[in-house]
Amino acid sequence: MPHAQVNGVSVYYEDHGSGLPLLLTHGYSSTGDMWRPQVEALSGRYRVIIWDMRGHGRTDSPGAPEAYSEALTVADMCELLRSLRVRRAVVGGHSLGGYMSLAFHMAHPEMVRALVLCDTGPGYRSDRARAGWNEMAEAQAGALEEKGLEALGRSLEVTTVRHQQRSALGLALAARGVLAQHDSRVIDSLASIAVPTLVVVGERDKLFLAASDYMVSHIPGTRKVVVSDAGHAPNLEQPHAFNGALQTFLDSLGLEGDSEAP
Repeated sequence: MPHAQVNGVSVYYEDHGSGLPLLLTHGYSSTGDMWRPQVEALSGRYRVIIWDMRGHGRTDSPGAPEAYSEALTVADMCELLRSLRVRRAVVGGHSLGGYMSLAFHMAHPEMVRALVLCDTGPGYRSDRARAGWNEMAEAQAGALEEKGLEALGRSLEVTTVRHQQRSALGLALAARGVLAQHDSRVIDSLASIAVPTLVVVGERDKLFLAASDYMVSHIPGTRKVVVSDAGHAPNLEQPHAFNGALQTFLDSLGLEGDSEAP
């Protein structure tokens, strides 16, 4: 199975197809395999890259808390693309992966051809709201430390890949270091986004409907798709509708690739 040595960590990834590169990042406590329906549908036309974040799935789970942060996750994304000789890609993600895609754009806008933000949000400007989110992240970390992998939820994007999770400690550290938020830089960056952006949300995903509307209203020229009869993981619950919306968006960008010559 392919691994890349990235910033001192062995990162699991898969690289399918050719053409315009698309980097897809999973949500918290899932893995890159949550994107399997998109790999199957799109890799005949595009280059689809999926991967597992630190602490997740088949990527290393370092034991040090300082090995987990938003900045390190963004650095892993950057070095993974560079190791695959990709100069610029469509960067997308689900939930935490969508937030990390926004953080990646903020750090490396020159590497982003377009953004795909699925059932995610841009974080919080309010210290009080951010503190509430961080209390949730800490509770998740504590439950993993106490109960192990049995503490994982029953959402589809988690249960689909549960057999791949190896380290409850890694997931706990990722909750504290990556899922937790510390400032409003990402939400403050929305108005500066100048690349084509697709926001997708399941019609029953009550936690992220308002966040999706907020991103649409603050990112210039954003396209929004609401997937009917879907909750937090429309790419798994309604893959045909999700793939159709994503392919329409990708087709609008043109088919030129942004990979370097080998």
